[in-house]
Amino acid sequence: MDSVQIETSAPLSLEIPQIQVNSKSQTAKNSIRTSLRASTLDAVFSTVFSMTTGGILLSNFLVELDATPVVFGMLSSIPMLVNLIQPLGAYLSERTTSRFQYSFLIYGISRLLWLILVIGIAGASWGKFNSQQLVVLTLLIVLFSHLIGGLGSASWLSWLAVIVPRQLRGRYFGIRNSAITFTNLVYVPFAGLAVSHWPSGTQQGYGVVLLLGIVFGMVGLGCQYFKRDINPKLQNSHVVKLSPNSENALTPIANNSWVSSIWQNSNFLVFLLYFSLWMLAINLSGPFFSLYMLDTLQLDVSWVTVYSSLQGAANLLMMILWGKLADKIGNRPILIFIGIMVAITPLLWLGIGTSSLNLWLWLPLLHIFLGSIWAAIDLCHNNMLIGIAPVKNQSIYFAIVAAVAGASGALGTTLGGFIAQLPQFHGLLGLFALSSVFRLAALIPLAFVQEPQN
Repeated sequence: MDSVQIETSAPLSLEIPQIQVNSKSQTAKNSIRTSLRASTLDAVFSTVFSMTTGGILLSNFLVELDATPVVFGMLSSIPMLVNLIQPLGAYLSERTTSRFQYSFLIYGISRLLWLILVIGIAGASWGKFNSQQLVVLTLLIVLFSHLIGGLGSASWLSWLAVIVPRQLRGRYFGIRNSAITFTNLVYVPFAGLAVSHWPSGTQQGYGVVLLLGIVFGMVGLGCQYFKRDINPKLQNSHVVKLSPNSENALTPIANNSWVSSIWQNSNFLVFLLYFSLWMLAINLSGPFFSLYMLDTLQLDVSWVTVYSSLQGAANLLMMILWGKLADKIGNRPILIFIGIMVAITPLLWLGIGTSSLNLWLWLPLLHIFLGSIWAAIDLCHNNMLIGIAPVKNQSIYFAIVAAVAGASGALGTTLGGFIAQLPQFHGLLGLFALSSVFRLAALIPLAFVQEPQN
């Protein structure tokens, strides 16, 4: 990892040198290129860890343990609710002197916690634990792992926001997200086969795959060593410029209170309002589409898996295209246009049945369409937030967005569950129609958000 000297006339009391002012353009380009490659590799290895400790692999493990629907509800809500701790993590991270050291400490502990479950699975195979105890242990690890990880999310995003040049954000995050999606598509089926065909049983098979996932997760953290480190204290007192076409520079910025800065930043507040309403509207129906296919339509799980793969493949193919387009025309126009499409997609489920035409044509096309447009939503939301949040105390801005979005998303899921049970809404189909209205309404504040130009 680069360790270079600070050369500036501004009075600084920092002793850890991390940004070189008078480096040559080619050196800056090489440093950025190395950082972006390291970040992409980190994403690939970390995806293996994330897919192992969540998603279908963890759900299948809990199914084998005869976990109740309440357990699966908790499993879905924990990652959203723990986002409330992100402001505390951002506050702590801004008082450190190294993004890398803080990230390695937080995520190292968070990922190594899963070794306890590996030990628990081994103990269960020896008769030391029963299924119910393993379920409780799993939920506790999910809770504390996400809690600790939540302390590092905002700092990590702020770190990435600095090292990725603004003019490359769309293309870079398009490539990075494509690498994540491709890793997901390749890894999950192979891991699933390994678990289901493990000689000692699926529980032991998951234990082995989990151990492998932890190793990959730690390798991903090791890749962060090769990213250009950033000193948060220096970032908060100076605007850090890392343009590949100019020399690095540090521009002093005012030392205002971050609380007052947030309340005075009307553009950020409007974006926060939009994003919180959007997350509530999306989660009002989002978690129930799979339930609709499995329960109401009574489709075999293999069909749902195929549709999910088609959606992931479409997401992979479109991600880079959306990234290049975002660099050319901006993120807000794409979010408004695609947001309208996302808003009407719940209505496309209303006429779906179990006929051959629906199974072989309509549902596959619907999932391909969803994968294509969600690639734009995920990418542009990330890019727009990075552009709107000021450099000073940037991680705190990211944390506030994550906390509010997590709370509103959890509220949306809860409301959706209650609404689906009300007879006057006619079950899930009524919920889908209602969520479409909420999604369109959530887009209104986005029209008033000003996106910074490159």
